[in-house]
Amino acid sequence: MDIASARRIALAAQGFADPRPAKVTVRQFRRALERMQILQLDSVNVITRSHFLPMLARLGPYDPDRLDQWLWRSGENMEFLSHEASMTSAGLRPLLVHRFHHSKWRRAIQLEADEPGYVDSVLEEIRERGALSVSDLSDPGKRDGPWWGNPKGKTALVCLYNRGEITVGNRTGNFLTQYDLPERVLSPEILEAPALSKEDAERELLMLGARAHGIGTAADIADYFRIKMPAARPLLAELVEEGRLIQTEVESWDKPAYLHPDARRPRKISARALLSPFDPVVWFRDRAERLFDFFYRIEIYVPEAKRVHGYYVLPFLLDDQLVGRVDLKADRKGSVLIAKATFAQSGQDMDRIAPPLAEALLELAGFLGLDAVEVGRKGNLAPTLRKHL
Repeated sequence: MDIASARRIALAAQGFADPRPAKVTVRQFRRALERMQILQLDSVNVITRSHFLPMLARLGPYDPDRLDQWLWRSGENMEFLSHEASMTSAGLRPLLVHRFHHSKWRRAIQLEADEPGYVDSVLEEIRERGALSVSDLSDPGKRDGPWWGNPKGKTALVCLYNRGEITVGNRTGNFLTQYDLPERVLSPEILEAPALSKEDAERELLMLGARAHGIGTAADIADYFRIKMPAARPLLAELVEEGRLIQTEVESWDKPAYLHPDARRPRKISARALLSPFDPVVWFRDRAERLFDFFYRIEIYVPEAKRVHGYYVLPFLLDDQLVGRVDLKADRKGSVLIAKATFAQSGQDMDRIAPPLAEALLELAGFLGLDAVEVGRKGNLAPTLRKHL
């Protein structure tokens, strides 16, 4: 299979072959999450919360409060470490239950040794008082850094969460986590569904990863739900033998590819989207490079003087290619979306890229409630882009 066909299959699997809806409702949120399977969370708020951006990329502008309401308070979804901290359909809980029993977090083990009964007391407090954040606990412990650092209350909550004894009941407007009992967040049908064994669950998670990718290597598919390769390889071989996946080859890939039998094979992709660093299309950087010839690393933790492209850089998808990238910041006080640096990929026609990128930036600014877009001077695309804004 040629690489262009593989790109189109991958983008179609992620929803980029679907036309944008005239009006975004819960139905569209649900369909987009069914395509992605996972909506990764991150607290960095340079532009907006990262989980808002994949929906914007696929659906166009929508009400972010309505998305949050559906994600955390509809009972249809659950937050867990399915990739990193992520939202998935609550229907996947039986596939993730086996992970509840394998928490070997040293900090939690040490806390239970130092203060026997403390973790259980936190669970009892949630049972009696309802959804609580770390600051709501009667004995949260001493703060040892920003965002509460790692006091014993936070350790206890995360420990209980990893075990599945509590779940995230809500995220507040400032992204504060409130934990509650699963039975007060999820339906009895979800909680009573039989849990799968680790092996059976990972087989199904690999199938979901393959569906979300359309086509990918073993590493791509295993990474989607963070399944370790020694477990993934034999399971993928079984899935091929059973006819549930198709093993194939992709031009320029040095490892076998796995195609989902239901993958769409569009002849054309017409897309225009700025992608979050945590969008499934680009979150596995090796895949992004192999599929799009796009080398991408997030540089948040790189000293400013050593950054190549910027602090919070969004790749720009145009049709079936990643054609450029933009270092963005939302200046809420000045009501301006600042494109601090804009770069076109080598060989791309800047006059072709600039108009749709300008449209995408104006759309993002409007979504954020900002009045204007400002383009900085850094980057080879900046002069051309500025002409279109």
